[in-house]
Amino acid sequence: MKMDVLLGLQWGDEGKGKIVDYLAPQYNVVARFQGGPNAGHTLEFDGIKHVLHQIPSGIFRSDIKNVVGNGVVLDAVIFKKEVEALKELGVDATKNLVISKKTQLILPSHRLLDAAYEKSKGEKKIGSTLKGIGPTYQDKIARLGLRVGDVLSDTFKTKYQKLRDKHLQTLEAYDFEGDLDQMEKDFFEAVDYLRQFELVESEYLVNQEINNGSKVLAEGAQGSLLDIDFGSYPFVTSSNTTTSGACSGLGVPPNKIGEVFGIFKAYCTRVGGGPFPTELFDADGEQMQNVGREFGATTGRARRCGWIDLPALKYAIMINGVTQLFMMKADVLNGFEKIKVCTHYKLENGEQTDIFPYEIVDQKIEPVYKELSGWNTSLENCSDYDSLPEELKQYVKFLENELHTPINIISVGPDRTETIMRNQILA
Repeated sequence: MKMDVLLGLQWGDEGKGKIVDYLAPQYNVVARFQGGPNAGHTLEFDGIKHVLHQIPSGIFRSDIKNVVGNGVVLDAVIFKKEVEALKELGVDATKNLVISKKTQLILPSHRLLDAAYEKSKGEKKIGSTLKGIGPTYQDKIARLGLRVGDVLSDTFKTKYQKLRDKHLQTLEAYDFEGDLDQMEKDFFEAVDYLRQFELVESEYLVNQEINNGSKVLAEGAQGSLLDIDFGSYPFVTSSNTTTSGACSGLGVPPNKIGEVFGIFKAYCTRVGGGPFPTELFDADGEQMQNVGREFGATTGRARRCGWIDLPALKYAIMINGVTQLFMMKADVLNGFEKIKVCTHYKLENGEQTDIFPYEIVDQKIEPVYKELSGWNTSLENCSDYDSLPEELKQYVKFLENELHTPINIISVGPDRTETIMRNQILA
């Protein structure tokens, strides 16, 4: 048995939470492999809308084991709030959620550092969610961080104070202050709460599940174009959001990777700063934003909107080894008579390319579009692929031909029932 991977192919917010929830009954284990509370995975079903930030999206299925992997950074305070919100919905996360001892802990001072760093950038802000993600990964790489397993140690408070004091020196240099006393009170209460969960060597657990024949799904956060190595640097997140991140974030070897499901919207969005070649500043972009409810699940910030970008998608498919594509939010384009697809970039030197360039940040890139007919009708009563408008089928066919990868799921609404399985995705 091999582990399947599900991840976003754009700048995040593709709809990964919905698809994990939809696919979950076909799996025994769902495991998050990177990111932290900067993620916002929205699930809608039975009239309920719920956003998960750190907890895997299989948590609503009581028979599925959910794993927070070693590649994740965990905010204990936000985690406690997430678990209590689930409890109000009748979900007891202590029954089917385990956490890697190697998961890095986000300290209150990490959040203050995040705010200080972002403020110091002035007009060149990255657009951080200010959740302390970057500083936590920074301490991880510097071999300074605290891990979830440390909460079991008698010397945890001493370790905490040593790292906090180091952070305070940095904050003093930035002339930045915050209400650390209250933040620390909440933090230690949340750490006590965290100790009731099963803290495990998750790399052993996940590999044993795979070797025993269990079906395991690795759930990514953010999107491929935010990857620390391959994204639009420096406007990226602090982790590897690609398939390779699933290996390092869960301790699973590359030869145990099976299907790689790539999620993308029928158009593009981006939150915060950074390049966005197909961004729209007109009525079409405003329509996408309003119809798609394009506001960040974590920050509440309005998402920038634009037409689909094939050079970027091809790039993401290549670096992830995507085997199947799932297209989300097709219904957001219902009201368009014409739909544009960016097939190439025109660079400053006049050259046209379909390669995602290194200098995407510093050079002006002009999208080259192909125009297709829109379906300009509701998808509300579409329950299978045959019932979709012919223009939408042509859109899917065009994308498949360009991307050389099958589109096997099409989402036509936010609810888990509004999902069309075009082809069987698992053997």
